[in-house]
Amino acid sequence: MTIDVARVRAQTPGCAAVVHFNNAGAALPPRPVLDAVLGHLRLEAEIGGYEAADRAAAALDDFYPAVAALLGAHPDEIAYAENATRAWDMAFHSVPFVAGDRILTTTSEYASNAIAYRRAEETLGVRVAVVPDGPDGLVSLDALAAELARGDVRLVSLNHVPTSNGLVNPAAEVGRLCRDAGVLFLLDACQSVGQRTVDVTEIGCDLLSSTGRKYLRGPRGTGFLYVRRSALPALVPPFLDLQSADWRPPGSYVLRDDARRFETWERFFAGQIGLAVAARYAADLGTDAIAERVTGLAADLRGRLAERPGVTVLDRGPEPSGIVTFTVDGLAADDVRDALRAKGVNVSVAVPSGHGYTAGAAPDVVRASVHYYNTEEEIGLLLDALPVT
Repeated sequence: MTIDVARVRAQTPGCAAVVHFNNAGAALPPRPVLDAVLGHLRLEAEIGGYEAADRAAAALDDFYPAVAALLGAHPDEIAYAENATRAWDMAFHSVPFVAGDRILTTTSEYASNAIAYRRAEETLGVRVAVVPDGPDGLVSLDALAAELARGDVRLVSLNHVPTSNGLVNPAAEVGRLCRDAGVLFLLDACQSVGQRTVDVTEIGCDLLSSTGRKYLRGPRGTGFLYVRRSALPALVPPFLDLQSADWRPPGSYVLRDDARRFETWERFFAGQIGLAVAARYAADLGTDAIAERVTGLAADLRGRLAERPGVTVLDRGPEPSGIVTFTVDGLAADDVRDALRAKGVNVSVAVPSGHGYTAGAAPDVVRASVHYYNTEEEIGLLLDALPVT
């Protein structure tokens, strides 16, 4: 399957206005997603929020099979969340930790997750072990296996694609090690869903969190959580309401028996509809085709940047993602970003403080994250606009 680039660009209003290489931050939504969100907001304004939800029941319900199909999951294993961080938090804080349990994570862990680990250390008496990288930059599978063999591991928590260096961690290999050890595996797929094929059966994760706004091209303020059926009974969400549980007078409740025990009753209904449309849109294009184009464009950009005097490409790993990071000699990353933005080219800046266990180990970097609707000509425009000292 090959992506019709002209067609998807025609369906992306933002392509006419800007050269957008900030897809790891928030991608440009396609017209079907935009229409779905705006259409529901208009309906709410015209007939009322509750009434609009009733009328849109089928579109709202389609969120669960749409996301499940994208991940190779079952609809009852999917929960809607207001963002990836909240989805991850609900998963992490539902794990029944006891004092002495160990959490295994990576050097490139996102700071929000690392803060949660630290809090669990302070309040629950758990211990966090950071698994070192191998020589290729990926999490060391040998070191992970050794840590699992030591015992007392309650959770392995891995970021699939870190935000700041193009790396793609070996999630499926980590999943096999976790299954063999009988340890829960939580995958932060915030940057991978929508740019790669992410199959929860192949990967073997028990929990997976992701967002709508990045490579999936959905609305901001949306996300989701996958919870494997077999893992669900042992997981109690940290917050409950009348969506996640049934109230049983005169004073008891019963948790839902599906992943929606991690939801809240109130949510961004237009966003849920839009996220379902985004998931269908990605699936229709084909995740393998998306991955092939994203990987090819990123390789082209890396190669052309590396030819520029004073530019250093910093990406790691044997098969880098669509995230391309670099520095320009003599210029701060913020200044490079601002100079490019002034010429209609969007990039972002990744900072070491955004990663829990690598702070201070690397400079701030310019992050140019490509997507399938980008073109080789747009790469040329970025290079032409790149400031030099």
